[in-house]
Amino acid sequence: MARISRYKAGAENLRSNAFEVLALGVRTGTLQFPTARESTDWLRAVSANISDLTLQNVKMANKCCSPCDQVVHMGWVSERVEDADSSPAFKSKYLALKGSSVYILGAPPESTLDWVQAEETYDLCEVLFKVHKFCPTDGCWPQASLRLGLQDFDTEDQRAYSFSILAGHGRCHSFTVELGSELAVWEKSFQRATFMEVQRTGSKTYPCSWQGETLCFTVDFAVGFTCFDSKTKTILWRFKFSQLKGSSDDGKARVKLLFQNLDTRQIETKELEFQDLTAVLHGIHAFLAAKVTSLDPAFMDSQSVARKYLYSN
Repeated sequence: MARISRYKAGAENLRSNAFEVLALGVRTGTLQFPTARESTDWLRAVSANISDLTLQNVKMANKCCSPCDQVVHMGWVSERVEDADSSPAFKSKYLALKGSSVYILGAPPESTLDWVQAEETYDLCEVLFKVHKFCPTDGCWPQASLRLGLQDFDTEDQRAYSFSILAGHGRCHSFTVELGSELAVWEKSFQRATFMEVQRTGSKTYPCSWQGETLCFTVDFAVGFTCFDSKTKTILWRFKFSQLKGSSDDGKARVKLLFQNLDTRQIETKELEFQDLTAVLHGIHAFLAAKVTSLDPAFMDSQSVARKYLYSN
């Protein structure tokens, strides 16, 4: 499984009209071209071939996987890390969307054990995918870039096609890819994988509390939101997705959910506290997006930042 790099190893310095093809233990060396156009044409051709081979591997892997554990997408990315002197550096990682999880691996998986020993594994319904930098220019060697989302991210990051996955307890991984088309594929794949997982699981239940009471909060694809006593299982309140009119949180543990009472048309405020508020908010976002998509299939495409700029330029 090969990958392409337009950047010097581990750095942010973009090679001029050149790139390198690398695989585990082997590399082509720098391939230099006379013009940016020739470099771009070759880069896209090699990238397309790698994508086709990766798709073949996905199909082969899925023959051995159960229907609920299928690989949706996988491929090489560069992860942004901090050196000892706090300067940004990049390490190659293999990212995969499989079944209910996001996997971060050091190399392409070749066995079941490789999946089990992944460097990081996250619940798909509890991560948030964000495009935080995108260059809408047609060429692969851009002179300027456009920042989208994640406004607090390091503005010195010079790589053009970047995204992040935000997980529970404030965990965040930032990745870059070589082409805008790759970024668009990752965005669509995350949306599709999350939608499939929400439909497959149906619901998520989180322990919570309020005013000393131990409660449980469930977000259900068919029902909506339910809060019940964890001991007696008595339902305290229940609202449909359409009744959620707003929310706010303190960034730590407490969230306020604003629901509209269908009888009185008044807004009711429900406050809850969670141990991992971020995971819960991401879960709510995943179920809401899946619900809207089930009612309006065009919604998913309308939310695509990367594809929007690819097709408008």
